[in-house]
Amino acid sequence: MQHEQLTEKIINAFYHVFNTLGYGFLEKVYENSMIIELRKIGLQAEQQVPISVYYDAQDVGDYFADIVVNNLVIIEIKAADALVQENHNQLINYLKATDKEVGLLLNFGKSAEIKRAIFSNEKKPVLLKQLSLAKGEPLEQSKQ
Repeated sequence: MQHEQLTEKIINAFYHVFNTLGYGFLEKVYENSMIIELRKIGLQAEQQVPISVYYDAQDVGDYFADIVVNNLVIIEIKAADALVQENHNQLINYLKATDKEVGLLLNFGKSAEIKRAIFSNEKKPVLLKQLSLAKGEPLEQSKQ
């Protein structure tokens, strides 16, 4: 499983925060607590990381990932009674719009919920090409 050791550490941090705070706070409280816990265990955790969506090499919208860990895993935090399909779709769209392939959906609901999402970069070559063009990066030349 891709980034298995890293996601295991993130999930352990999630349960530590969940068991400490319990249910009922706003998402921001859990997000801030996750940042503290992730950094405490030695992970690089960035909060509210901007994600730009590109179409035809033009920026068509901006979103913010709640947390990105070690520049590899996107975490989307929820504090809902239960996760719904739209939550999963949101995480998949974040993965589609970036070069990240693994995401975790963490719900601090009445009971702890975790969903792991994978969206391979092999499935998004056009999006990655547009991202590179938008950033002004040179494209890799294919070898013939």
